[in-house]
Amino acid sequence: MVTVDDYGTYQTAWCPGCGNFPILKAVKQALVASALMPHQVLLVSGIGQAAKAPHYINANIFNGLHGRALPVATGSKLANPELTVVVESGDGCIYAEGGNHLLAAIRRNVDLTLLVHNNQVYGLTKGQASPTSEGDFVTKAQPRGVTSYPFNAVAVAVAMQAGFVARGFSGMIDHLQTLIQQAIAHHGFSLVDILQPCVSFNKMNTFAWYKQRCQDLPSDYDPTDFEAAMKVAREWEERIPVGLIYRNERTAFEDRFPALDRGPLVGQEVDLEKLKETMEEYR
Repeated sequence: MVTVDDYGTYQTAWCPGCGNFPILKAVKQALVASALMPHQVLLVSGIGQAAKAPHYINANIFNGLHGRALPVATGSKLANPELTVVVESGDGCIYAEGGNHLLAAIRRNVDLTLLVHNNQVYGLTKGQASPTSEGDFVTKAQPRGVTSYPFNAVAVAVAMQAGFVARGFSGMIDHLQTLIQQAIAHHGFSLVDILQPCVSFNKMNTFAWYKQRCQDLPSDYDPTDFEAAMKVAREWEERIPVGLIYRNERTAFEDRFPALDRGPLVGQEVDLEKLKETMEEYR
């Protein structure tokens, strides 16, 4: 039987009080609750404080380029569908440079889970505004405040009718663990946008700020209701709904991917002679 200890304990490089700590705990607990052994899991990330998370989990990991975690995760899942693929990324990584890949991943509906550590700031590069920073957020790079409107990834994902869209809060660990576990179990693309404080660089959206506003969705809420989901996804000011916001059962990409008709690519034999012929054509 798998335990949290199987996923290891490592020294981290995060600031004391960072919201990444409870997220890391929730991820490990969700993997254990899903009865997944470390060798069955692939964690993919890009660059940033959130992208360090896979370094602190004993599993298969791939740490790639900034904003480019989703293409790696997509290729890995298509090559070996038996893997449980989880992407961990920050709002600056996945919603900015990785935004185009996010849209493509939602459209394709590959069976993978995207966990976005959303602290509304670039933490690794010392606190400039991120795509989710609010208009009156002042930084050293934006001394007069942010001039762009914040990006609402949850609303975008619902609008594109993604298979699984949720919002969590790092201060609600048990609730967050359940969301991550549900996202992993969902067959198709899953997005969990996780609100968290950055104690070093975001003095506006603090733990207390989130705790005052984050409220679990009512028990009678229907996540299959598209219109209701769009309304909930756009709520933000005094109340921020957290929970499973939208679920849409769509056929996963790999279930209609012809290259997998003969089984996983990792299990298919390679015809070396044909490979040599192909290589010769490009000499």
